[in-house]
Amino acid sequence: MDAGLTAEQVEIRRTLRELLHKRCGPEELRAAVDTPAGHDPVLWTVLSDQLGLPGLALPERFDGVGGSVTELALAAEELGRALAPTPFLATAVLAAPLVLALGTDAQRADLLPRIAGGCLTCALAAPTACLALTGDNRGDWAGGGRAGGVQARRSGAEWLLYGEVDRVLDGHSADLLLVPAHTGGYARSRTDLFLVPSDAPGLVRTRLTTLDQTRPLARVQLRNVRAELLGTGDADVPAALSLLGASAATVLACEAVGAAARALELTVDHTRQREQFGRPIASFQAVKHRLADVYVQVEAARSAAYYAAWAAGATGATDRGEPPAGGESPARGEPPGRGEPPARGEFPARGEPPARGSRPPG
Repeated sequence: MDAGLTAEQVEIRRTLRELLHKRCGPEELRAAVDTPAGHDPVLWTVLSDQLGLPGLALPERFDGVGGSVTELALAAEELGRALAPTPFLATAVLAAPLVLALGTDAQRADLLPRIAGGCLTCALAAPTACLALTGDNRGDWAGGGRAGGVQARRSGAEWLLYGEVDRVLDGHSADLLLVPAHTGGYARSRTDLFLVPSDAPGLVRTRLTTLDQTRPLARVQLRNVRAELLGTGDADVPAALSLLGASAATVLACEAVGAAARALELTVDHTRQREQFGRPIASFQAVKHRLADVYVQVEAARSAAYYAAWAAGATGATDRGEPPAGGESPARGEPPGRGEPPARGEFPARGEPPARGSRPPG
């Protein structure tokens, strides 16, 4: 594989890093996570207008950039470095690909340009673990877990949704919810996706208390909520969710790499300033060796995450409905989990680094 980045990808990364450096300092972060939305709407507008961040992986005919999972992953790495709380993951990574893959022509023409322009945010109201099911959803092992406990029934020409979903990313603030639901009754149940606007009668959204304040979650309750079917009803929604889980793992891996790399940089800077016995602790061999070990782990994680992103983009898996590069994302199991840099416990100079999303020092 060619591990080099294109000129466009380098420019995306450079511009995004510079912008986040100016707008995502400790004070700005604290202010953003304490807002009702859990993010800074002004920052999201800037990211949308200047970089087209929500539409990185959307076709140009829908006002997108025309990129792929690779561009999403590179952007996520920079967002991870800055701990930037944005609707990027919920809107651009989870929701937009489903609308693109499953929506009718009219739905795509209506929703995707607004997503790409940053004026429509979305959330996928699916069970927390459903995207981790990257295999066939037809076996008993899958448990029909794609739709959780949400049921959909017809009422004349309309669909009504009833149920509850916990821990929905950005579920309290998104303008539009994508809700997987069981249709056809239990005996002949299938999973379909439905569109629910934020102001739909019977929809109750409650923001939850979370450990990671940059990752706002909500409980979504639906009480006979009118919803619009996404697509024509004949699509393989479980396969689309399976594919989405693989690409989301890639993006999250790159985000974790960005957070880990930044934590390492801060620690190296600290060891150059902190002194013991009249000299910087960075000059001690034991400290050097441990930081070098962390550096190797971070670079190994970056290599695995980049390969996963390259494989997803090169194979065109998002269009064909199959996992990238042999069935499972190479990012799974290699890079650290979100908020868990490979250097966890490996920072002798500062103690344990903060989890992804912890309040920044200061």
